[in-house]
Amino acid sequence: MPIKESELILNQDGSVYHLNLKPADIADTIIFVGDQDRVAKISKHFDTIEIKKQKREFKTHTGLFRGIRLTVISTGIGPDNIDIVMNELDALVNIDLETRKIKKELTSLNIIRVGTSGSLQSNIPVDAFVLSTHGMDLNGMLHFYDIDGITNPRLEKAFVDFTNWSINKAKPVVFENSKKLEKLFDSSFVLKGLTATAGGFYGPQGRILRLPLQDTLLNERMDVFNFEGINITNYEMETAVIYGMSKLLGHHALSMNAIIANRPNKTFSKNPSLTVEQLILYCLNKIAS
Repeated sequence: MPIKESELILNQDGSVYHLNLKPADIADTIIFVGDQDRVAKISKHFDTIEIKKQKREFKTHTGLFRGIRLTVISTGIGPDNIDIVMNELDALVNIDLETRKIKKELTSLNIIRVGTSGSLQSNIPVDAFVLSTHGMDLNGMLHFYDIDGITNPRLEKAFVDFTNWSINKAKPVVFENSKKLEKLFDSSFVLKGLTATAGGFYGPQGRILRLPLQDTLLNERMDVFNFEGINITNYEMETAVIYGMSKLLGHHALSMNAIIANRPNKTFSKNPSLTVEQLILYCLNKIAS
């Protein structure tokens, strides 16, 4: 049965509603960045750029890097934007937009997030690279999907018990990365661990300006949490949702993080732009390899 117009919204030119893209506009390997200005910082390294499109915060460049077709998309900030981007990218490759029917043969995308993050461990310095082995969704968005069978209940329970997690907050859920992509991007230059994904930048990540927190000790507990050798290396706002939705939709996903702040040490990178540029080159070279 065709998917209704109210559920899969298309623009007048046949492109998907938010991303303003058509199936031919994207490659099978896609780099996610939060900041739309970072798209050009990646595509400047391409040999050629064939597609440049933008709608709202979603900017897309597709081109060739060392003969490999790549797409870079800015997702904007936060889990809600990832929900839009993941669903519409999947629709581009796995739904026939003319008949509005799911294709019999499905395509699996390779999705690499290249982002910035803050470290929760004093021994992970600013300007380091962190590869996320897991993403922990603290904001609850993925509970709207049927996620049975793709989470990590033992790890989740250990975290809830150890942190005295409030029953008024969404239950944390944990998703693993793509082991195929982890093997490709791993090296002695990167650190690895669990990335916590919050639904906001201030209160949800334990920052206090004028508003008091529900739990002022949560970050301290997260800093020392360890489950069978897995600890929480960093905080950001997208990784867990990318991992969870990739698992649900059958795509491969990996999050690579440039650490520009160290929360326990109260330090910030002296040159975050350089750190991000170095991570971009690292990731492009790994893709090309």
